[in-house]
Amino acid sequence: MRNADLLDADAAATRIPDGAVLALTGSGGGILEADEIFAAIERRFLKTGSPQGLTLIHALGIGDNEERGLTRFAHEGLVRRVIGGHWSWSRAMQDLAEKNAIEAYALPAGVISTLLRESGAHRPGLFTKVGLGTFADPRLGGGRLNAAATDDLVELATIDGEEYLRYRPLRVDVGIVRGTAADLRGNLSLEDEAALLDVQAVATAARGSGGQVIAQAKRIARTGSLDARAVHLPAPMVDVIVEAPGQWQTYASEYDPAFSGRFAPAFGAGSGAEPGRPEGAPILDARTVVARRAALEVEPGTVVNVGFGMSAGVVDVLGSHDRLDEVDLCIEQGATGGRMESGRLFGLSRAPYALMPSTTQFDFFAAGLIDLTALGMAEVDRHGNVNVSRVGDRSVGPGGFIDIVSGARKIVFCGTFTARGLRISAADGLLRIDREGALPKFVDEVAERTFAAAPAYTEGRKVLYVTERAVFELSPDGPVLTEVAEGIDIERDVLAHMAFTPKVGDVKPIPAAVYSDRPLWTDAPA
Repeated sequence: MRNADLLDADAAATRIPDGAVLALTGSGGGILEADEIFAAIERRFLKTGSPQGLTLIHALGIGDNEERGLTRFAHEGLVRRVIGGHWSWSRAMQDLAEKNAIEAYALPAGVISTLLRESGAHRPGLFTKVGLGTFADPRLGGGRLNAAATDDLVELATIDGEEYLRYRPLRVDVGIVRGTAADLRGNLSLEDEAALLDVQAVATAARGSGGQVIAQAKRIARTGSLDARAVHLPAPMVDVIVEAPGQWQTYASEYDPAFSGRFAPAFGAGSGAEPGRPEGAPILDARTVVARRAALEVEPGTVVNVGFGMSAGVVDVLGSHDRLDEVDLCIEQGATGGRMESGRLFGLSRAPYALMPSTTQFDFFAAGLIDLTALGMAEVDRHGNVNVSRVGDRSVGPGGFIDIVSGARKIVFCGTFTARGLRISAADGLLRIDREGALPKFVDEVAERTFAAAPAYTEGRKVLYVTERAVFELSPDGPVLTEVAEGIDIERDVLAHMAFTPKVGDVKPIPAAVYSDRPLWTDAPA
């Protein structure tokens, strides 16, 4: 019988050699973030210059945009390459990518998690349609984010006459994971964690590569073994345990039982204010208007996913109308049911009825679990393609966006019509543009293609683009204008601010309730 090595974080950091490939688990808000180990690696590098030349692989964004998470690694020389699903939780790492100080790649989050599993199991990479026609497609960049990134991580494959992407296997020398409790053998439980994420996939990739797994845990059972039913990662998969008694469940609190699914608070009528305003306040901001119109697309009995930012407001709208019990909410981090959090805790659900590994959740998404997803949009082009993964020269990454839109039956993109300074007035069913935004968002060609419109339309997915003043629907010829708010002039307020001229369909008014304090569903479209 072999026991795992019980080390402090600094001793564990010495196990990482120069040039190692590290796979990390974690998500924004401190979810499953093994930050004591990350901090020890940073301390060792700043003191000794070692380890150096690391490669980091992570599916989801990790950190607080200040010092924790990926920012621990954001030092020139410490990291050589990063393959990440989401980059926006570490501005310092984004800065290194911008100045070509590291080789920077972004791939869909679900692809990364699944590819880690497939790589560890000695399979020939991941064959999937996820990413076809997007910036992950080798014909459109292959996931490269900067000039320093020159390797081919993705290739085009044809199987039975159909196109697929083959994401090539990844070698992992060290997997760094986190759990709640461990015993001396090395069994790891995630019983009090807010998510399971891709702990098993990270460990599988390391073990299959002949590498090691280092696990951080809040407490150690020094006698006996953990309950077998609570063990998420068995002892033979764990080499080192780092005890971290100061570990918090999230950045927000040491432990909240609602996030681990052990406590179900009541979500009654009026259980949450809508985004951007306190309850009862006049509806004046564009984010609220967009969320209210998008929420009208949600039908009772459906499985709903929402993305980070403006689209997450759909959940607040449903909650304020006491309609959360009518749908099943799911998130790529693995929760189904409950009420999803927004802001820096996005990725968590309060009182979920199921917590799955994110790798499994992405498999469910690919199987068609999602009836409707509401996601953001930074740019939309004349074809209907959407960019959310690059803002100017800054790489954001797609997170789970590409995986989600590849499986969802209905896609509702949410965003303001223009950006940078837009100001509106909305009341009594009417909309007025008080100040136009300086940055048009409907462009001729998107800067980076995160959503490919053509295959989505061919596969029969319904796609809407919802803004505060107009709604478009995807057609074979690109976006078609289908709805406009009362008080808006189509030529002056819509077409004049687009880089292309869309088709104008049978234009209907956006329901007046979107722009008032009346219950939203009183005049919803049939």
